[in-house]
Amino acid sequence: MPSDDRPQNTSTTSRVEGLRNLSPHGRLARVAAATELDAADIKALAGAGALDPCTANGMIENVIGTFELPMGVATNFIVNGREVLVPMAVEEPSVVAAASHMAKIARDHGGFIVRSTAPIMRAQIQILGLAGVEEARAQLLAQEAELVAQANACDPVLVELGGGCRGIEVHVFETSPIGPMAVLHLLVDVRDAMGANAVNSMAETLAPSIEEITGGKVRLRILSNLADKRLVTARVKLPFAALDTKTLNGRDVAQGIVEACTLALIDPYRAATHNKGIMNGIDPVVLATGNDWRAIEAGAHAFAARSGQYRALTTWELEEDETLVGTLEMPMAVGIVGGATRTHPAAQAALRLMNVSSAQELGEICAAVGLAQNMAALKALATEGIQKGHMALHARNIAITAGATGGDVDKVAKMLVQQGEINVAAAKAILAAG
Repeated sequence: MPSDDRPQNTSTTSRVEGLRNLSPHGRLARVAAATELDAADIKALAGAGALDPCTANGMIENVIGTFELPMGVATNFIVNGREVLVPMAVEEPSVVAAASHMAKIARDHGGFIVRSTAPIMRAQIQILGLAGVEEARAQLLAQEAELVAQANACDPVLVELGGGCRGIEVHVFETSPIGPMAVLHLLVDVRDAMGANAVNSMAETLAPSIEEITGGKVRLRILSNLADKRLVTARVKLPFAALDTKTLNGRDVAQGIVEACTLALIDPYRAATHNKGIMNGIDPVVLATGNDWRAIEAGAHAFAARSGQYRALTTWELEEDETLVGTLEMPMAVGIVGGATRTHPAAQAALRLMNVSSAQELGEICAAVGLAQNMAALKALATEGIQKGHMALHARNIAITAGATGGDVDKVAKMLVQQGEINVAAAKAILAAG
């Protein structure tokens, strides 16, 4: 749950009007002024030289350089009553614009309300060669207190911070291609870390004791990225009138959103694209803050299939008070300490831009952006179709591909949109005509 003592963002509002009309330098200046970022953060967010080769060489193996993505800022977000400017590192056109537009619609109606559970991660310890899996399960559960104490003894700093192992579960598999097995789960509160190193270390430490208790052989000792005890639930509620367009009644738009979502709830082919759209919003925030986007993706999709069928991560419903309600629930194993989050200067600057004080708060912002992105996609699908808005924003890429540079990029893109023919040949013709 959101903490009442979180520091308030120094920004008076995330509603930064006219941002898209400025140069990249001008946008950064406006965002920096709104959030009181220091010179180092401004330089890091600008990207040029943010990650020096020496730092990069310490992060991964065989470093030859760095790879950059565009860094944008989603505006208009209110999350749990707090104004938030959201950094997003992404290459796809329309993502930042769509999230910002949906946040603008939502901000006049309370924004996004997000709740999260404690940051509990799982470590799995696989036990083979057992005389009886149920007997092994009983033996392990009988030693739970001792095992928890042993796990916590190997990470006293985490315990001192209020985290640590909270308990165990034992899952049994009577049959498998390699015979019966038991799998012990350590349930660990990892506080503000993503938690992989902490839970893996605990699992390694406990392996000999588990073999002694059960008489079996421990094989795998590793975390699970299905963080189903570390969930976020984001919610947005909009009156139908907020969805009115120039040609459509808001009630009809809301009905279209519900109908579009329903297909994703029953059809895995649609659900895959539906959930990809949600991750279009979440992954860029995860990436901008130096977190493991692959872990978030794996957990999200595994959670979407937990019923035995792959389904949408969101639901959209019409309520009797003439409102549309959207809800997103998913695992969110992000951290604000450790790994690239602490190493990469731009990741640190991104966290300060959002003024987050805990991993839970970061996860809640990620979920709000994911829900906004989903709303944008469903609204487009329910009205004009997904391509019209996307291709208009893609026009700048087309112009660059055709050879436009500098001020010609926006000029050519604008003309492509006006003539309704957005392709490289048309862009080259515009450039040739001068």
